[in-house]
Amino acid sequence: MIGFDLISLIKTAGYLGLFGIVFAESGLFIGFFLPGDSLLFTAGFLASQNFLDIKILAALTFIAAVLGDSFGYAFGNKVGYKLFTKEDSFLFHRDQLERAQKFYQKHGGQAIILARFMPVVRTFAPILAGVGKMKYHVFLFYNVIGAFLWAVGLTSMGYYLGNAIPDIDKYLLPIIALIIFLSVLPSSIHILKNKSDREKIIGFIKSKFIK
Repeated sequence: MIGFDLISLIKTAGYLGLFGIVFAESGLFIGFFLPGDSLLFTAGFLASQNFLDIKILAALTFIAAVLGDSFGYAFGNKVGYKLFTKEDSFLFHRDQLERAQKFYQKHGGQAIILARFMPVVRTFAPILAGVGKMKYHVFLFYNVIGAFLWAVGLTSMGYYLGNAIPDIDKYLLPIIALIIFLSVLPSSIHILKNKSDREKIIGFIKSKFIK
């Protein structure tokens, strides 16, 4: 059960582990598969149960998010362009990068904020900002706002709901499932609106399930 797997992960990882996970998902392109949204919410919930200190948790995840995006920006600024010629692998698919690039081109600097709430896109957005040579002080402005809304916002939501709703642990799994659904919804809509992406999905389904 994903909710309790996350609880076990957070209890095992502790503050430093959470810092590393948030940092990796924010700025290392191999971190796109990590469960950022649900992880932050669940950590906030555990803080409401006195397992973690909400002030330390919010501060650490905020700093990790800012530093992670800054690392991604620096990587993109120096060598990120090489990703566009990189062959697909188990951990990297060029389609993910191209999808994030379209999102970034459409929304500009605001994409750094919006991407925080979109899995995969949030990992590549700072890299693309670096590749595009966005001025760092402009990037940092959006980075800080996005990190605050995402890291502090989600941990605080988990904390306050944990305190406000009696026996919230009974509803934790559906709440996490809803967060995951809402986080992947924008990307899913974008993919389904794209004809080539739809054709790829249909082709995959036919090859795997329709003989």
